[in-house]
Amino acid sequence: MAEIGNPNSVSDAGVGALCARSAVLGAHLNVKINAPGLKDQKFVDEVLGKAEEIAQKAQKAEQEVLDIVDEKIHQTA
Repeated sequence: MAEIGNPNSVSDAGVGALCARSAVLGAHLNVKINAPGLKDQKFVDEVLGKAEEIAQKAQKAEQEVLDIVDEKIHQTA
């Protein structure tokens, strides 16, 4: 959307990226607080590792979208 969408709504793509990252990081917090209460430590470690990986990917994806948004905004300014 940020790359090929309507240039007048490119900021909406940025807001969407911010919201998506916030949702992922919120879920990550829930995993981190609840997983340690489980008995299967191997499973806990796997879940915490996967949650961290997903959180990092979300942050990277957010930054990629925001970079595109900033570029588009500067092109139209």
